[in-house]
Amino acid sequence: MTNTTNTSAPVALVTGADKGIGLETARRLAGAGYRVYLTARSSERGRAAATAGAQFLELDVTSDESVRHAADSVEQAGGHLDVLVNNAGITGPMRDPHDYTADDMIEVLLTNVVGYIRLIHAFLPLLEKSDDPRIVNVSSGLGSFTRFHDRNRIGAFVGTPLYAASKAAINMMTVQFASLLPNIRISAADPGLTATDLSGGQGHSVHDGTDAIIAYALAARGGPSGTFADRDGTVPW
Repeated sequence: MTNTTNTSAPVALVTGADKGIGLETARRLAGAGYRVYLTARSSERGRAAATAGAQFLELDVTSDESVRHAADSVEQAGGHLDVLVNNAGITGPMRDPHDYTADDMIEVLLTNVVGYIRLIHAFLPLLEKSDDPRIVNVSSGLGSFTRFHDRNRIGAFVGTPLYAASKAAINMMTVQFASLLPNIRISAADPGLTATDLSGGQGHSVHDGTDAIIAYALAARGGPSGTFADRDGTVPW
């Protein structure tokens, strides 16, 4: 990923981009000529990741103050944002079902769902200054009701009620916002089982895992909105 200060380049911001899917998304967008803000909570990890390219911007999706500061920084630097990739997320604990608590769910939703809303709210004014604004919400096939009820799929037997519920919420949030904001293309991308820390290193490469995200981010004007897809095509809701 080559760093760029080209102020005429389209601008993208990726959350949770110090590693895994977020980092690969930032790398590929930079390679496509975007001026990329690589964001993360940890300044140490974020700056280390950004040495490969893009510009690090400290951002904690669970903090109003942090997100406002990031939005102010992007506005001062260029005045608009073309692509927002909501990627930051956590799996939460995996326990015996008797042991899940409300606090467990609150922790997951605050990052995975409320964090997405916080970013959309803060960056909408900058996205609306773009000629072709796009939001890509990173979701998961584990949030698909259709896939869960297909007993031939391994996902039907994965016990992740907190994470899966958060991704189902992201899917509904995506289609609602896409309907309410017709001038912004907003879709949900499923990376599939990707070899990252979240999956314990299982799955396909991060390059393959970012295919759907990049396809939405780089889709030509007039491309899809309010849709849900992985690298192989449409994912059922």
